[in-house]
Amino acid sequence: MLKENQYYVYIMTNSNNTVLYTGITNDLRKRVFEHKEKLVEGFTKKYNITKLIYYEIFRDSYSAISREKKIKGGSRQRKLDLIDSFNPKWEDLYSKI
Repeated sequence: MLKENQYYVYIMTNSNNTVLYTGITNDLRKRVFEHKEKLVEGFTKKYNITKLIYYEIFRDSYSAISREKKIKGGSRQRKLDLIDSFNPKWEDLYSKI
């Protein structure tokens, strides 16, 4: 269950699972909703990124930012492996948060 005063690193994709977007937020449900409804101008709107496929929870922003940078700096294959280990069917996790 999501709680206040937590930070989330998340990965989203499009309906074809071809584009990956890694982000950070302190309100995962709200942020994913914004992406789904195209309320955010930029990369996720342009590439129709609407599916939450991975997330991690952190107690502080410093840890979350460090993790986001590590994920973003890794190869695409590392991201795919991370997603596969957490969500092997690449289901949209939005309804479960």
